[in-house]
Amino acid sequence: MTSHQTTQTMKPATAAKKLGVYLEATPAEFQEGVVTRAELNALQADPPAWLQDLRRTGPHPRPVVAARLGISIAGLARGGVTEALTTEQIDALKQEDPGWLRRERATQAEVRKEEARIKEKRAEQDAERAAQPRGSRS
Repeated sequence: MTSHQTTQTMKPATAAKKLGVYLEATPAEFQEGVVTRAELNALQADPPAWLQDLRRTGPHPRPVVAARLGISIAGLARGGVTEALTTEQIDALKQEDPGWLRRERATQAEVRKEEARIKEKRAEQDAERAAQPRGSRS
């Protein structure tokens, strides 16, 4: 008996998310079909011109916009940014440096600092547990 492997496919929205691009800016044939795992891998390994252009100039999806601004997606929403932005618009926002963006960057810096503190504390606890003799664990 031979087993037949089914081809793994995904919706265009999922593929766009994995590629880090804004679905509505992709070509119609990408938006209308399904994407196989092999096609996704090929797009990642050797991106066509349209994908390179989207990654370079946008419009970019919110996770990419947030990352480029150094803030969270929630911070984007608090700042009133709900639409995809182009690289040019992101650069303009950075130049303008509005108050909400400064606040969100400060908040993000605090979050990262706290995450690092927790990670360090967990590492210390793990080291302490590893140093304990086996029989003394409860």
